[in-house]
Amino acid sequence: MRNLTLSFILLCFFSSTIHAQEVYNLKRCLEIALEKNYDIRMVRNEQQITANNVTAGNAGFLPSLDLNAGYSGTVNNTSQNNTDGTISKSANIINQGANLGLNLQWTIFDGFSMQTNYKRLKEFESMGELNTRLAIENLIANLTAEYYNYVRQNLRLSNLKSAVVLSKERLRIVEARYAIGSMSRLDLQQARVDFNADSSNLIKQYETLYTSGVTLNRLMAVDDVSQKIELMDSLINPNPDLQGDMLWASVLKSNSHLLLAVKNQTISELDYKNLKSRNYPYLRLNGGYGYTLNTYGSGSPNRRDNLGFNYGFTLGFSIFDGFNRQREQRNARITIQNRKLQSEQLEQSLRADWANMWMAYRNNLNLIALEEENLSTAKENYEIAIERYKLGDLAGIELREAQNSLLGAEERLLQAQFDTKLCEISLLQISGQIGGYLE
Repeated sequence: MRNLTLSFILLCFFSSTIHAQEVYNLKRCLEIALEKNYDIRMVRNEQQITANNVTAGNAGFLPSLDLNAGYSGTVNNTSQNNTDGTISKSANIINQGANLGLNLQWTIFDGFSMQTNYKRLKEFESMGELNTRLAIENLIANLTAEYYNYVRQNLRLSNLKSAVVLSKERLRIVEARYAIGSMSRLDLQQARVDFNADSSNLIKQYETLYTSGVTLNRLMAVDDVSQKIELMDSLINPNPDLQGDMLWASVLKSNSHLLLAVKNQTISELDYKNLKSRNYPYLRLNGGYGYTLNTYGSGSPNRRDNLGFNYGFTLGFSIFDGFNRQREQRNARITIQNRKLQSEQLEQSLRADWANMWMAYRNNLNLIALEEENLSTAKENYEIAIERYKLGDLAGIELREAQNSLLGAEERLLQAQFDTKLCEISLLQISGQIGGYLE
């Protein structure tokens, strides 16, 4: 009785410390996460930075215009020996100068480097979008997996509650028979041990369920991560109709990692073009408008100022730089080859991952059908066993075995359903279709 009271107190504690909130479905959880999750918010900010960088000025198309001003001065003592033998001396001669002007510099042609830089910036913008998409896909996959894990833990809780009820009924029967002397104290003690073991498992399951709820709240970035979540789903129903050929075609077309690998290859090719631009001459214009003032402490004149334009251009060509251009271009070509090899390696890796996940998905669908049959048989076996036990025609250890067989069948079916759902999530993620859970 003391253990039963302790179990009741602990269960009441878990229930009273968690306040029910709104009922969530998967779509609602995902919408909250996409709005609040910190990783998503940060990667979106990074995407905005890459978008902000796509400007003509950042690529080098536009000129630079500077406004500058300056002042300088000298104070000198001079001594001059004249040809007639006299010496002229002057003290504290002050010379001053000041300037104010606008300076313009503009690269007109640099071997198509500006055009290449602009294309690179556009590619980085696209990579920012892909990185955001990849982060969103990861979040959807992780949250969906945890959502159904929370469903699974709730179902396990229900199963363990049923196990406690069955053990309690067995204990009641044994206590009644022990009171009239038809059962031994050993039978009574064993029934109590089994009841306490089931109660212990139930208490631990409350903790597991609570941990899963905290994880789900953390992924959604809610303020109170300990709040209880009431889910609309109470069963795990994997989609049995996924099409392998269509999924693999979608992998080649839409997989985020594969698309990022293609972007990296494109950027390497643009880097090579940028290096080749150094094989061309360059043309730069410069101009300015300014005012200068100089005052002199001795001599004639004692003041001079200028106001006007200056302009010019520079045409240049790098003739020899120690063979560095050739070396850098050879290395860039090798980098392009490596990017192609990385793309091919990634595609092979994705094919292997997809094949393993597809095999696991089909295998787990078969396991679900098998475990559903096993569960039906286990329920029937237990019903027969409890009736025989009530009639005194079955030992307690045999009833316990039937009870454990029922609980094991429930757990195996639940695990097969959850594993199949995880395979489904992984297949949709690798094929770029994970966003379907938002619909």
